[in-house]
Amino acid sequence: MSEQSEYGAGQIQVLEGLQAVRKRPAMYIGSTDGRGLHHLVYEVVDNSIDEALAGHCDEITVTIHGDGSVSVSDDGRGIPVDTHEKYDRPALEVIMTVLHAGGKFDSKSYQVSGGLHGVGVSVVNALSERLEVEVKRDGGVYRHEFARGEPVEDGFERVRDIDEGEDTGTYIRFWPDGEIFETNAFEFSTLANRLRELAFLNSGVGVTLADERDADTDADDAGDEETFRYDGGIREFVGYLNETRTPIHEDVIYFEDEDEDIHVEVAMQATEELQGSVHAFANNINTREGGTHLTGFKTALTRTVNDYANEHGLVDDLDANLKGEDVREGLTAVISVKHPDPQFEGQTKTKLGNSEVRGIVESATHEKLGTFFEENPDTARKVVHKAAEAARARKAAKKAEELTRRKSALESTALPGKLADCQTRDPTEAELFVVEGDSAGGSAKQGRNRENQAILPLKGKILNVEKHRLDRILENDEIRALITAIGAGIGEEFDIDDVRYNRIILMTDADVDGAHIRTLLLTLLYRHMKPLLEAGYVYAAQPPLYRVRYRGETYDAMTEAERDRLVEEKCDGNPDQVQRFKGLGEMNPEQLWDTTMDPENRILKRINIDDAAAADRMFNVLMGDAVEPRKQFIKEHATEAEWVDI
Repeated sequence: MSEQSEYGAGQIQVLEGLQAVRKRPAMYIGSTDGRGLHHLVYEVVDNSIDEALAGHCDEITVTIHGDGSVSVSDDGRGIPVDTHEKYDRPALEVIMTVLHAGGKFDSKSYQVSGGLHGVGVSVVNALSERLEVEVKRDGGVYRHEFARGEPVEDGFERVRDIDEGEDTGTYIRFWPDGEIFETNAFEFSTLANRLRELAFLNSGVGVTLADERDADTDADDAGDEETFRYDGGIREFVGYLNETRTPIHEDVIYFEDEDEDIHVEVAMQATEELQGSVHAFANNINTREGGTHLTGFKTALTRTVNDYANEHGLVDDLDANLKGEDVREGLTAVISVKHPDPQFEGQTKTKLGNSEVRGIVESATHEKLGTFFEENPDTARKVVHKAAEAARARKAAKKAEELTRRKSALESTALPGKLADCQTRDPTEAELFVVEGDSAGGSAKQGRNRENQAILPLKGKILNVEKHRLDRILENDEIRALITAIGAGIGEEFDIDDVRYNRIILMTDADVDGAHIRTLLLTLLYRHMKPLLEAGYVYAAQPPLYRVRYRGETYDAMTEAERDRLVEEKCDGNPDQVQRFKGLGEMNPEQLWDTTMDPENRILKRINIDDAAAADRMFNVLMGDAVEPRKQFIKEHATEAEWVDI
């Protein structure tokens, strides 16, 4: 077989690889909605961060352009442009067109690399209508262009020589393919949250996000620019998370260690809050499902605090050791490990599985934290006192048999009386509508599909769980009804395998009270049933605000602007009766089914927590004790309110 035909066969195989990406994009980037769209940016940025981890990059710039494209540039070494031996093409082209091609599969080029799926920039190329890359290295500036993953003819060229004093680096600009993605609207805040997180996790690297879209576009943040650089790394991350909390000791506790090429960093600070906030990362990936690094940290933390407490006689009145939940109450911590060969597992592949990491993190935490406590006795005592206070509250509740009695009631098989359950017992088909008010609950029960739709009406506003411990939370009848209906327990005992419905839909009025009730419910789910959100089981129903009728036709509008457009376009400016739905209870069963419950017509918003740290901080701002951060948030965002119900 000639060399030419071998090369041709290889080329066909390469194109097949990227065609597979285009055929099943969700396999590679998770989804084709806004979440998958933003994932494209993260894949490109991860390459630049890997250059930074290898010590070759200090500045990364992400730009949202007005034409729907995004560019990422860095001052790293630049993607290699010399000819690749196996493919007889420029290495740059191979990296952009071959799945899993790159310098990360041995430890020579990169000791550690991020990127959850490891699919790399070739997937971004495959899912882009167009992609341009410019590389500065080896004394020259090289350009290459691609269309839907394929190199443009004569697309690779050396443009010019590098000017004296000019940095090396890579610039990639891509236009997401409208044939694949449901939206091409990049959100500044979504990108900012992830880029801020990356800057915290990689101290000293500057990450700039610029939005070049015009102010007259739909983008809220058009024209904005923000630079993230944290020389203090995860110490500053903890400080950022605690801006809305009250720390009980001034300095953030920080230590790092390295063993077997595994680098461990821990930063922590205790606060007066009741809710803890512990975030674990592996190679910059937010391991929301935890893993061996988090287990090692928790075990050593509990042991070290107990050792210090017992040695200094600080918990003699407790008759028992402090538990992990006592020690972590109100604790804000960030654990970051960098591993040459991370193994991810779990439902969403965000759980670290490397067994050796547990021992390394455990011994580092025990040794370094123990030393810190001995050298800083004032801080150590404050940490112990806070944990002891939590333990006393827990013991008081148990002594009165309150907590035990309520937990056993929750674990009983009896479902709450107000629940109108569905007929199917298959959780993948079953939906639970959590409805505000008995009136709307009655309409929902009559209008639903009994086969797979269950209704749980809730009366009034549930307890704000941000401000109370579990024993107090479980005294609330509405919360107990919801926990029992979902069927998977609460807190540390929550088991997602026992969930009775794979869709939990929060159905509240489209007014201020409805928004408040939804926030209270989400706070409960985030703090005590977080796996529901991580699995994508939680949705917010979006009932219409207006119903417009004209000559026997009916149109529903979600906003005032949409109502005005319908009146103009569908009704010649003169509708027969525009109805404003003040609340769900005003709808009769048929209307509620048609607008909000019928899978054919309804609009559901899935609630996810892509950025757990930002969500954690926001729940504390909105629902916590500190008034000033909430007041500041309202002042900053008041102009973004679409409607105000006065």
